[in-house]
Amino acid sequence: MRILLIQPAKQSISLGGEEVFLYEPLALEYIAAGVSKDHDVMIFDQRLEKNLPDAIEKFNPQIIGITSYSVHVNPVKKLFEQIKILKPGILTVVGGHHATIIPEDFLSPSIDLIVMGEGVFTFKEIVTRFEKGEGFDDINGIAFEKNGKLVKTEFAKVVDLDAVPFPDRSLTAKYRKRYYSEWMKPLASIRTSKGCPFRCNFCALWKLTEGRYLKRSPAKVVEELTGIEEEYVFFADDESLVDAKRMKTLAQLIKDAGIKKRYFLYGRTDTIAKNPDLLKMWRDIGLEKVFVGLEFFRDQDLDHIGKGTSISDNKEAIRTLSNLGIEPYPSFIIRPEWRHEDFQELRHYCRNLGLSFAGFAVLTPLPGTDLYEQTKDQLITNNYDYFDFIHTVLPTSLPLKDFYNEYYQLYMKAFSTFQSLSRLKKYPLKQIPNTLVKAFGFYNRLRKAYLDYDHRPAL
Repeated sequence: MRILLIQPAKQSISLGGEEVFLYEPLALEYIAAGVSKDHDVMIFDQRLEKNLPDAIEKFNPQIIGITSYSVHVNPVKKLFEQIKILKPGILTVVGGHHATIIPEDFLSPSIDLIVMGEGVFTFKEIVTRFEKGEGFDDINGIAFEKNGKLVKTEFAKVVDLDAVPFPDRSLTAKYRKRYYSEWMKPLASIRTSKGCPFRCNFCALWKLTEGRYLKRSPAKVVEELTGIEEEYVFFADDESLVDAKRMKTLAQLIKDAGIKKRYFLYGRTDTIAKNPDLLKMWRDIGLEKVFVGLEFFRDQDLDHIGKGTSISDNKEAIRTLSNLGIEPYPSFIIRPEWRHEDFQELRHYCRNLGLSFAGFAVLTPLPGTDLYEQTKDQLITNNYDYFDFIHTVLPTSLPLKDFYNEYYQLYMKAFSTFQSLSRLKKYPLKQIPNTLVKAFGFYNRLRKAYLDYDHRPAL
């Protein structure tokens, strides 16, 4: 059968994402791996290609699958509507994080099946049944409309990651040189674990695995790494370093195998602070950048989100990374109720830490999180296009124009010119002009983001 898998683009009003970084569609490569040996499979990355109707016409698929985060819900539903007009008899399937958390949001005449959870084997079974003309009702991990209601089957939240086939990266061959994060280009992605043992209230990832931290065997990870051609590799884990013993084993196996890569991964500040020897091992085999969630500059704010770390952990983590020559990629959360003095304090905090860059995200109650349940009655919009971590979906204490001006000033004033220039030196010269154009384009849109709210009055 001919199967088309689509990585959707966000709506134009949504900020961030492909304007800042672009990772390979690893989830679709996994889904493809389950069926590509027996079927003709194509991956279409809509973030990089725009003429989807032409691709559908030429490939003439019998099944189309699309993955979705919350910010993609609206464009994905529109895509399926267009697809059913073009190909009324085609089987349409949606999966991904949002489909797993709230499958009800995809209850639509244009969507035949919703896949929940780890979808590789579920999707393979769907394809097999469709090819044979059989029904889907008893497949585990799906949802579908029946008599005007959504029917859901059970699915396993705890899975053996080693049983999942390696992603089929051959299907993104024409795109691979365009995947990147900052100077890391081209950038491959690999998953070594799933889930998180911690309980941050703004995150639903730990719920998807019932609070378990699922791990692939280090040997399997090394085997997959040997088949990756890119020099840069991003560990697309919910949290990569939390099991220090396992990560030491993996580092040693990578070293023994003679694999020469440059790595980027996620790490909690308390893990980094407590395990400088682990970070040194990884630095020695190519760890170049760590995404580290500092989140806030006050312990009471960290307690508010249930982070389980402290300001002391944050400072020690930055010190450890800096001493080892590993680039920290810190992220902070902006609370909608902040006043001018809170933004100013965060700017000073970043300067005092000597940061060359950081990402700033508005505290966003994503569906499926404890934070969402606590704040859903306060939401100023239910439009998922705004759930991009940059548009606030909760009321702000400052007028929106002032709030977004303060947000903009974080990027303009939280880092010294010297520190910013030192970071820019990491880019190849030919990448710098385009990088600057993208950055200032994003900052300009950020400063004017208050206009995206239809000129509503101050909240």
